[in-house]
Amino acid sequence: MLPVVTAKEMQKADKAAIEQLHIGETRLMELAGRECVRIITETLRRDSLGGASFLVIAGKGNNGGDGFVIARHLLNLDASVDLLLLYPESLLTGVNREGLSILEAYSTFSAPLRIFRSIEEALPFAAETAYDSLIDAITGTGLCLTEESMELPAPLSSGIELLNSIRERSGSPTIAVDLPSGLDATTGFAATPVVVADATVTMAFLKTGLFLNDGPELCGELHVAEISIPGFLADPACAQLTDKEFAAEQFLLREPSSAKHSNGKVLIIAGSHSEQGSMLGAAILAAKGALRAGAGYVAVSMPIAHAGVMHTALPEVVVIGRDSASIAEKARWADTILIGCGLGRDKSSLDLVATLLATEDIINKKLILDADALYALSVMGTEMLANLSGDVLLTPHYGELSRINGMTAEQIASDPIETARAVAANLGVHLLLKGSPTVIADPEGSILLNTSGTDALATAGTGDLLSGMIAALAAKGAPLFNAAAAGAWFHGRAGDLAGDVSSLVSSGMVADAIQIAIGEIFELKEEK
Repeated sequence: MLPVVTAKEMQKADKAAIEQLHIGETRLMELAGRECVRIITETLRRDSLGGASFLVIAGKGNNGGDGFVIARHLLNLDASVDLLLLYPESLLTGVNREGLSILEAYSTFSAPLRIFRSIEEALPFAAETAYDSLIDAITGTGLCLTEESMELPAPLSSGIELLNSIRERSGSPTIAVDLPSGLDATTGFAATPVVVADATVTMAFLKTGLFLNDGPELCGELHVAEISIPGFLADPACAQLTDKEFAAEQFLLREPSSAKHSNGKVLIIAGSHSEQGSMLGAAILAAKGALRAGAGYVAVSMPIAHAGVMHTALPEVVVIGRDSASIAEKARWADTILIGCGLGRDKSSLDLVATLLATEDIINKKLILDADALYALSVMGTEMLANLSGDVLLTPHYGELSRINGMTAEQIASDPIETARAVAANLGVHLLLKGSPTVIADPEGSILLNTSGTDALATAGTGDLLSGMIAALAAKGAPLFNAAAAGAWFHGRAGDLAGDVSSLVSSGMVADAIQIAIGEIFELKEEK
């Protein structure tokens, strides 16, 4: 998994690389520039950059210095470069001044390079040049936005507006160096104006701001430039990004001689039926998620009078009633217990959750609380969690968490990483906070981020599938924290492959999509 760092963590790692590992600032900038040009070449899908034309807009900090190195390597590959300096040369120092001096020397050898020292000077040429790409080297991780600094001053604002206007007018792709200028590297909040990038080449490590708030809409396709800053300098990082390899490790393959009882036993307490309506579909979807993720044995506690509905949909599932004896027996048997999918919100349902969370055969199990079980916590209090001695996972979306901790959904969305971290620590549980990205936190402060999936997953029933999948992975032996993150990855990948909302809630496509995703993962792992 790749580390995801805040601006402060990146600056600390950068400083440590220079001062403790003696990797010179010039060397770091050179590596950054060369790696950017390699990725730019791949992004433009060109075998050669000969004859290509680029506009590089550079600020006065190290981001601008990276831009100077990029411009030089583009010239070395027979491209032509227009370089716009947003600040006077007198404000450039150290390696940045050195980088510009080298480019000025290039000009004496008739290199296809034009250096503009003001926007006014650049405008006539920029208006008539068809650029193959625009390079944003204006600001980097050093930009830290506050309520007072959301409006960027000139010449930053003028440079960003020029770059965006050329992109909009010509269709030339913008490639941002480190992150789109005007974007806060930590929070993902965007200033006015802000660069809209088609691709972002971020240095050394991913930044949290690329995944939060405005970041995903602005950064385009993400690439990480390897610039010789080792991962241990970012340890501990704010978060880790889940990937195929991590998910594959949590999906434990069955032994050829194994029996169903040794491949994960899941008890799902879900579904309701009353005069107000039926939510038996939630129980069916949760059971389906558990089966598709490889659980060897799935039992569902639901209104026994409607067992036929489950048997028709999934004949392989064992159905038990809601009486305490039946639940206690299956709870002792189960490896993981899932409570809440379509359970109902009337008084009897709330009382059932309270009873379950005080039941001796349940409190020491791997336990997942979803949907209406989360509603019960918000109504009856999180003190109910104090009875539990096993691993516990809560799976709220922003609205459900808002009811539990009193924050508004907007406040949660503005900083989901630190919110999830705080809630997990305060309640002593694992937390899967559904959103974009999905944030998985454990009580000790570890954070995993999942970015697989599309907006097709934001529809009724997909959360029940996810909970069932997590329950199966945990029942088969994955730690609950890892199972939650891997389940989110598989779930998102299924959404990517399914293609549209309706297919996600139909029985066939969900199964096919998840099976395809899992197959792809293991094919990739075997190749490596």
